[in-house]
Amino acid sequence: MVEFLIAMALGLIVTAGAVSLYTAQRNAFVQASNANRIREAGLTALMLIGQQLQMAGFVPADVVGYNAAPALFGCSGGRPTGADDSLACTTLSTGSDGVAIRYVADLVSTWPSSSGQATDCVGQAVKSSDAVLGDQGAPVVNRYFANVSGSTGEPELYCVGSGNAGSAQPLVEGVERVRLRYWLDGAADAVNASAVAADQWMNVVAVDVCVLVRGAPQGRRSKYIDCDGVSTLGTDLRPRQVFSRRVALRNRAGASS
Repeated sequence: MVEFLIAMALGLIVTAGAVSLYTAQRNAFVQASNANRIREAGLTALMLIGQQLQMAGFVPADVVGYNAAPALFGCSGGRPTGADDSLACTTLSTGSDGVAIRYVADLVSTWPSSSGQATDCVGQAVKSSDAVLGDQGAPVVNRYFANVSGSTGEPELYCVGSGNAGSAQPLVEGVERVRLRYWLDGAADAVNASAVAADQWMNVVAVDVCVLVRGAPQGRRSKYIDCDGVSTLGTDLRPRQVFSRRVALRNRAGASS
């Protein structure tokens, strides 16, 4: 009887140890997977926005006499809305910044559509009605911002392209906020879009891009550093991480022509 009780106790100890080890390994796997998804989302968002900012103001070299609008138009805590040539800002509940990026798209700088036309940020064909451009390209305005999906309830990076200006398409899930600060020519510090006057958008030489990404619930509140460098304790059980980069504008001469 004593031997049986000892064997049972040892069995329970071994079982408890195995369960504890399994639980620890499973939690470690879940956290690692969550961290990988957050990192992938953050880096993808930076890549997409960064590539478009590098295109801002681009006009093909053989186009002469094209009257280009300012390459950028930004919003603090909102998204660009309205007609492409008269943009305004609409406030977002997420507090995300938004930016409209203008350039002339051609079949080299964008993926051609199935009909052989230049495309916008979500692959929609864009037609040109500008006589100066002819068949050398089409003016594109791509508008980026972060918002909550009405169908899934998850935050996402969105883009509204010229191919269908009334339709915002999700690009990256998990992007909770976009923070944009602009470097004006000769300025000592970057500023928010609200501090850039309408006639100063031509003078932007670089943009600081920061995205805040959240992951799946993991059972405990987590601290993170936000895009303003402030240590914050999450209000829910989701981990968060910021990703940032500085993007120099390559086509200022084209933007001001």
